[in-house]
Amino acid sequence: MTATPLTRRASGAAARPAAPAPRRPRTPGTHPARTILVTGILVVVALYFLVPVYWVIVAASKTSSDLFATPGLLFSGHMALWDNITRVFDYGEGIFGRWLLNSVLYAGVGAIIATYIAAAGGYALAKYSFRGRDTIYAAILGGVLVPGTATALPLFLLFSSIGLANTSWAVLLPSLVSPFGLFLCQVYARTTIDDGLIEAARLDGAGELRIFHTVGLRILTPALVTVFLFQLVGIWNNYFLPLVMLSDEKLYPVTLGLQNWNSQITRLPEFYELTTAGVLLSIIPLAIAMIVLQRFWRGGLTEGSIK
Repeated sequence: MTATPLTRRASGAAARPAAPAPRRPRTPGTHPARTILVTGILVVVALYFLVPVYWVIVAASKTSSDLFATPGLLFSGHMALWDNITRVFDYGEGIFGRWLLNSVLYAGVGAIIATYIAAAGGYALAKYSFRGRDTIYAAILGGVLVPGTATALPLFLLFSSIGLANTSWAVLLPSLVSPFGLFLCQVYARTTIDDGLIEAARLDGAGELRIFHTVGLRILTPALVTVFLFQLVGIWNNYFLPLVMLSDEKLYPVTLGLQNWNSQITRLPEFYELTTAGVLLSIIPLAIAMIVLQRFWRGGLTEGSIK
């Protein structure tokens, strides 16, 4: 039988091998080995930060005898957390509450004012041209590299000469300046605040201070929250500067006060309970601040990534 063109096309199609199915493109970062490696690293990092916090919670719930008689990461049969917290606030006529309020004063007020100064200075360096701007910027970069411990002794000598040593001002005033915060605000303002927006505000008759407060600060909000968090944690955890500046126990921040209790553990074992419970109470304000402000921080890290 003679093959027709239709049958020849059908037989040719049958003899031709089927074309392979197109490969689906792999989504970046979805390789199984890479995913397992990244997840493992994140788990290790999370444990590194969370295990000490967990240990503090467990230790604060134990008595002095249970603290050494039971495993460190396991709760004891007797939950003494509330009793320990009560003793912390009752000891020394409530001196711990005074230390906590001092830390709130130093860290809260210092972080707010330091953030505002950093925003103003960073905005000026980013949006104004004036003589000496590059020199000031270089000095700020140099200040970022200088550790705070290196300036503690010169500051103590300076404050002693003007009669401010052993006062709250000796701890508060050095906390009002943040070279890193000013550098961060300068970089952020330069990349996010459009010069045309500032010119439009000037054409509408707004003064420079009004432009900064109504336009600049609003755009800089994510960077300001970042600077505030860094400054808050840094001042709250600062130990060396109050140690050098203060001799009056009533002016101590919570870090210096807890170290004072810890130094008496060998003489009075009940300070174990006071110290562990005090450490737990001291990290609660920082945890609250991080939880409340983290959404602004996360937004600030991704601001400008998509136009």
